Amino acid sequence: MSDDDCVFCAIVAGTAPASVVYEDEIALAFVDLRQAVSGHVLIVPRVHVPDIYALDEATAAHLMRLAVRIAKALAADGRPDGLSLWQSNGAAAMQEVPHVHLHVHPRRHGDGLLDVYPSGLPVPVAREALQALAQRIAERLSAH
Repeated sequence: MSDDDCVFCAIVAGTAPASVVYEDEIALAFVDLRQAVSGHVLIVPRVHVPDIYALDEATAAHLMRLAVRIAKALAADGRPDGLSLWQSNGAAAMQEVPHVHLHVHPRRHGDGLLDVYPSGLPVPVAREALQALAQRIAERLSAH
């Protein structure tokens, strides 16, 4: 997908409508069109970045700082029972727009959203397998 075909790039450029809650030189935050629970906000970088793997750490930090500020504003406005913050990459994670974005989503008890673990999951994993996984990830972290 090119930047020209990206709905979030169109919102950033001002050629597609959005209800903006915040903007600066790095990011834009706007109310999601789909409000399963009132207050769902999306945060996007102004530059087209397809997913978290292509996101630089400075922009990532800026997006997260903004997410915290928006979460606090939502808490003050609507006093939700909780809040979910999520970011998805690729079809398997149900990323719908290939422009990295954070969802800041107020939650209400019984809202039915984000049933993360289907019934019966997750199954506990042996400590040795967890340690091997941690070691592999740590090694890859030191390589980057």
